[in-house]
Amino acid sequence: MSTRTLQRPSAIQGPSVVKRAWKPWGALAWLSGILFVLPVLWMVLTSFHTEADAATNPPSLFAGLSLQGYAEFFGASTGVSPWPPLINSVSASVGSTVLVLLLAIPAAYALSIRPVQKWSDVLFFFLTTKMLPMVAGLLPIYLIAQFSGLLDNISFLVVLYTSMNLPIAVWLMRSFLAEIPREMLEAAALDGAGLVTTLRRVVAPVAMPGIAATALICFIFSWNELLFARVLTGVVAGTAPVFLTGFVTSQGLFLAKMCAAATVVSLPVLVAGFAAQDKLVQGLSLGAVK
Repeated sequence: MSTRTLQRPSAIQGPSVVKRAWKPWGALAWLSGILFVLPVLWMVLTSFHTEADAATNPPSLFAGLSLQGYAEFFGASTGVSPWPPLINSVSASVGSTVLVLLLAIPAAYALSIRPVQKWSDVLFFFLTTKMLPMVAGLLPIYLIAQFSGLLDNISFLVVLYTSMNLPIAVWLMRSFLAEIPREMLEAAALDGAGLVTTLRRVVAPVAMPGIAATALICFIFSWNELLFARVLTGVVAGTAPVFLTGFVTSQGLFLAKMCAAATVVSLPVLVAGFAAQDKLVQGLSLGAVK
C-alpha cells in the first residue's frame, strides 16, 4: 500500500509537467500564426476604407468603413467587369488540376505500388523539370503558342499549367500511394478487379486525403501563376492575377481598390482550403493511411 501511495503522485504529476513544458511552444505557434495572418487581416480592413483613408501615413486603423473599393473593383465608375478574368482563372485552375490528377495518380501507382525499373531515376527526371527557371522557357513556349495559333487561348493555359504541376503532383501522390496496404490490392486482384477498377474503387477512396492535398496545391499554383498568363494572354483569356496588375497605373496605386480586388481574388483559394482542411491536414502530415 505504501509503495502504491508513493507512486501515484509521480504518475499524476508527470503529464502536467509535460503539458507545462510545452506551453511556450504553443504560445510561439500562436504568435507565428498571428504574424502570418496579420497582413491578410490588414488587407481586408484596408479594402473597406476609402482611398483617402487608405493612403494616410501612418494608416488609419479606426477610419470609417466603406464599400467604395469593392464598387470600383466591380466597375462602378469604369464599367470594366472582373468576371471574365475570374471565370478564366477558375477554368484554367480547375481544368488543369483535374488533368493533373488523372495523369498523376496512374503514374504514381506505377512508381510506388507497381514500381517500374529505375523508378528513382524517373522521379529524379520529374524533379529536374522544376529546376529550370520559368523565364528560361518563356520564349520557346511563346513561339509554340504563336505558331499553333493558341495565343490568348484559355485551353493553352490549361495544358501549360498541367505540365507545370504534374511533376510535383507525381512526387506527392507517390508518397501517399506508397502507404496503401498491399493486402487491399491483392484482395482486389483476387476478386478480378482490373487497373481502372482498382484505381477507382480501392486506391482513390483510401488515398483521398493525399488526393485532396495534391489537388489543392495544384489549384493554388495555377490560380496564382502570373508570368505566363501575362505574356500568353490578352483580352480574351486574361486571368485574375493579370487583371490585378491593371490597378497599378501611371496615376499611382489605388490602395483601397487594390486591397478589395486582392480580397475577392483570394476568396476561392480560402474557400477551397477551408473546405478541404481536414483531408489536407491528413494528407500532408500522415500520408494516405496511418
